[in-house]
Amino acid sequence: MELKNYETVFILTPVLSEQQTKDAVEKFKQLLVDSGAKIVHEDAWGLRKLAYPIQNKHTGFYQIFEFLGDPQFIAKLELEYKRDERIIRFLTTALDKHAVLYNEKKRKGLVGRKPEKIEA
Repeated sequence: MELKNYETVFILTPVLSEQQTKDAVEKFKQLLVDSGAKIVHEDAWGLRKLAYPIQNKHTGFYQIFEFLGDPQFIAKLELEYKRDERIIRFLTTALDKHAVLYNEKKRKGLVGRKPEKIEA
């Protein structure tokens, strides 16, 4: 079984309490771990304004996971997203080597900074 790099982001409905939000995130994190996926990075972006209303909601709680997983598992993960009424949108993408490198640089804070000038 060859593991591939993936990134999945999902948006939870904003009407959930803080504990319900944590429970939903923990559910999907545990689903990844139970499938044998190795979580590389996770980030809670928090409550953000949506670009357009979804189900008459203008905000949502964003959560992102970067992981190494079995390609066959992605269908099961997305089915779980569809079954959970707390999820209003989700997206899972396979990462190529350039995306993985970019994410590593972003975590180290090297993306978006201007190079320092060396004065002679």
